[in-house]
Amino acid sequence: MTTTLDSYCVIGNPVAHSRSPWIHARFAELTGQPVHYDRALVPLDGFADFVRDFAAQGGKGCNITVPFKLQAAELATSASDRVRLAGAANTLVFGEDGIHADNTDGLGIVADITRNAGVQITERDVLLLGAGGAAAGALGSLIEQKPRRIAVVNRTHAKAQALVAQHAEMAALYKVELTAIERSGLEADLTQNFDIIINATASSLAGAEVPAPASVLHARSLAYDMMYGPAAQPFLDWASSHGALARDGLGMLVEQAAESFALWRGVRPPSAQVLAELRALLQSEAAH
Repeated sequence: MTTTLDSYCVIGNPVAHSRSPWIHARFAELTGQPVHYDRALVPLDGFADFVRDFAAQGGKGCNITVPFKLQAAELATSASDRVRLAGAANTLVFGEDGIHADNTDGLGIVADITRNAGVQITERDVLLLGAGGAAAGALGSLIEQKPRRIAVVNRTHAKAQALVAQHAEMAALYKVELTAIERSGLEADLTQNFDIIINATASSLAGAEVPAPASVLHARSLAYDMMYGPAAQPFLDWASSHGALARDGLGMLVEQAAESFALWRGVRPPSAQVLAELRALLQSEAAH
């Protein structure tokens, strides 16, 4: 008897580099779920049309990557609190009621930091570098972990202030000190350091300098770049050279995918196993 596979995809522009098909193929294999998962390179002006067509042809859901996360949130007929807070979605679920949007990025980074890296966020001081979609997707989930404080730093200070204002009510609810700090302020006050520094900027990708002074680190800091592979290396090298624990975003990629898979299938895949396999695969590819 032939099993019909349910169709899912990751939508982006560019998207050829995405490891999501490999990750979800392993999730499906390990959980016995009848899933087929592909990449979809979509024109910048063709996102909504593609999503509607994919759903009409029987697609069950999709992941969204750059630059469509804001459009995904707008297109949905219903959305999670995470999407409403971030204004961005990375997961769409198609059902009889329409298109439901969720954002699993924050859940992914929290799972990777707390479970895979074994670093506690609760009662810690967190520095979030960046105030774009990646930072917005993570901030709500970081607040839920009840750190002592979160400081947001962005090249455009007004954008950091806006992100903080957007999350002020939630931060008050969880008793988290949430502030926007100017980069010049960090450089002027060299006594400020943080337990966890998260790079949610595109600085690594652009080959730009690290968007914070080394004084933000201490010997036990976790310096975390949401990028992985060569893109994350400059930030990781910077952190390591100053004695901090450096970690890339590969675990975030796998953990956010696991959250999406669970939303779609009602089954939680073995994300730690798949992360270990993916890391080994990337190391093997790099060696060749």
